[in-house]
Amino acid sequence: MKVAKYYAAAIAAFVIWGFFSLVLKPIHNYPSLDILFYRVFFCGAIMLFISLLIRRKVLRETRKAFKRLSKREKRRLVLLNLGGGVFLTGNWFFFIYVMNHVSVKATSLAYLVCPILTTVLANFLLKEKLDKYQWAAVALSTAGCLLISFNHLSDIIYSLIIASTYAIYLVSQRVNTGFDKFFLLSVQILFSALLLLPFYPAFSSGMPGTPLFYSLIALIAVLFTIVPLFLNLYALHGIPSSTVGMLLYINPIIAFFLAVYYYHEKVDMLQVIAYSSILLSIVLFNKQNIQGRKPAVFRQ
Repeated sequence: MKVAKYYAAAIAAFVIWGFFSLVLKPIHNYPSLDILFYRVFFCGAIMLFISLLIRRKVLRETRKAFKRLSKREKRRLVLLNLGGGVFLTGNWFFFIYVMNHVSVKATSLAYLVCPILTTVLANFLLKEKLDKYQWAAVALSTAGCLLISFNHLSDIIYSLIIASTYAIYLVSQRVNTGFDKFFLLSVQILFSALLLLPFYPAFSSGMPGTPLFYSLIALIAVLFTIVPLFLNLYALHGIPSSTVGMLLYINPIIAFFLAVYYYHEKVDMLQVIAYSSILLSIVLFNKQNIQGRKPAVFRQ
């Protein structure tokens, strides 16, 4: 099936992010803002090196293609990519703030709420049509999220803030087409690095001195940032953002299983029921593609 490679890219991205805790836990004693700073700075440096020294031909071709655009098209392209950098930075910043000052549960809940927001935004803003099974999947996943957030209203509010930044990013990048995906991602991450740079002197705790920190940050930058973000952008080229949004549930489901079976965290029956309903919603949402029928057409 033609869309299989786009599904594979999206699934691979969220599977990778699901195992993020394996590299984040060993450096949990470092300040979260330091992890954010070095993650983005490492990503920016790596992507700048690749773009300037390894992919110079793509850079020249992109420059020529950009010059051929009309003023309106240039403005739209710049806004989409600088806006993408802003939403990525906001997502990472709010994630760390909520984790440090509110609760870890609120950050986990954010990536359960995000697919619902993405699906609804894509439906209203991009006119991505959903069938009755997909709307049922949205309702089922909403019920699962409400079960998880039971008696935790503040968690829902903070989760919506985190989730909305990534949902808007996904939906905006669905229409960010026509140029090399790696180059566009490079622009977004470099802009993110420039946004964070002025805050580094005031909010950084100093240069970390252990090789382990830098080794894991490099791994986070490449395997857990550049690779999955690129796979996300590639997937959005071939499947609707609502579908990519629903596949995002793979991330917290894997994290949930790691928490239970690897980190031996306690869970109750309500959480098991909630996560099971969310897993069922993924299958239901992608029912047509699982059965081999033609998915809904994206209308721009």
